[in-house]
Amino acid sequence: MADTAQTADKKQDRTAAKLAKQIGAFAGRHGGAEGHLAHIGQAGTRIVLVAADGEWGDLVAPTFEAARLAAEKAGLTLHEEFDGEFAAKVRTGPYEWTRMAGIQLGGPANPAV
Repeated sequence: MADTAQTADKKQDRTAAKLAKQIGAFAGRHGGAEGHLAHIGQAGTRIVLVAADGEWGDLVAPTFEAARLAAEKAGLTLHEEFDGEFAAKVRTGPYEWTRMAGIQLGGPANPAV
C-alpha cells in the first residue's frame, strides 16, 4: 500500500515539475505572470495564466494538488478569485471578441443541430 502512495506522489511531482516548467517558460516570454486555479470537474484543475504584458493562457493539471504544487514550484503568484482587477490585466483581441460574442458580432455561426 505504501508503494502505491509513493508512486502516486512521484507521479504528481513529475506532473507538477512539467507544468512548472511550462509556467516558467510562459512567464519568461511575457515578462512574468500571475495565475488562478479553477476546478473543472473530473478533468482536473485549470491553471489560468495572465502575463505582465496582458497575454494569457492556461494549462490543465489532473488534480488541484498538482496544480497548486506546479504554481508553487514555478513561483507563480496565485489569486483566490478571477476578480475584476485581475481580469483587467488580460489583453484580448479580435479573435476572442468574435468567439465570445459568436453570431452577434460576426463570429462563427452555430452549426445546425
